[in-house]
Amino acid sequence: MSPLISTLKRVLKTRGVTYADLAERIALSEASVKRLFSQGTFTLERLEEVCAALEIDVFELAKLARGELARAGQLTVKQEQTLAKDRVLLGVFYLAYNGWQIDDIVAKFEFTRAQVFTLVHKLDGIGVLDLLPGDKLRMKVGRNLRLRRRGPIELAYGRTVLGEFLSPEFDRVGGMFRFEFRELSNASFEVLKRKLERLADEVHELAELDSMLASSERKTIGVVVGLRPWTVSMVSGLPSKNAAKVVLEKS
Repeated sequence: MSPLISTLKRVLKTRGVTYADLAERIALSEASVKRLFSQGTFTLERLEEVCAALEIDVFELAKLARGELARAGQLTVKQEQTLAKDRVLLGVFYLAYNGWQIDDIVAKFEFTRAQVFTLVHKLDGIGVLDLLPGDKLRMKVGRNLRLRRRGPIELAYGRTVLGEFLSPEFDRVGGMFRFEFRELSNASFEVLKRKLERLADEVHELAELDSMLASSERKTIGVVVGLRPWTVSMVSGLPSKNAAKVVLEKS
């Protein structure tokens, strides 16, 4: 299966569109749509038609298919330091990174257009985005951005943001939370580690696909991924045989 068709299938899944839904949108039978994907018999005209039905641009689809999402990006230390010193600038950077344009920011937040332009010019100046003709914003950093571990932004805001995220009861705010712990082999530990790394990558892949939607159709979703060797306090407090032996020897 070609990367382009694989990406199209991923877009279908992300949009919650079935083959039957797509068939109705492009006036084909469901069987014909299934055949298009299984045999890869897309003409350029048909590909454009399918993309239009899914509200995705053909060029954006091609970018996704080339694997540009898989390239992890990272800010320089200086860029992180500048953002960490200015919470408002960091907030506008976050919005721009998620596909917000100047008009979106002005409509949603208490900023004048001039204030947004001042902040955007600062972001342009440190090299994280370009201000294009027509006042359009284009990011210059990787679309799979990773903040530096213990870098300026994480040190400035990491604990506060994580605390805010974990403080409410997840089910009461429309989320889910599960905390599981069992004894596993090192091999199983590595399997889980790979699965969680893939899940973290999928968060960015889905966000990239959804960035083509209007900002009003998206909301910030937080995902915490963690895995480490750990001893449960209830167990660590139990007396071990070795400890008991030491006590007897001393007595």
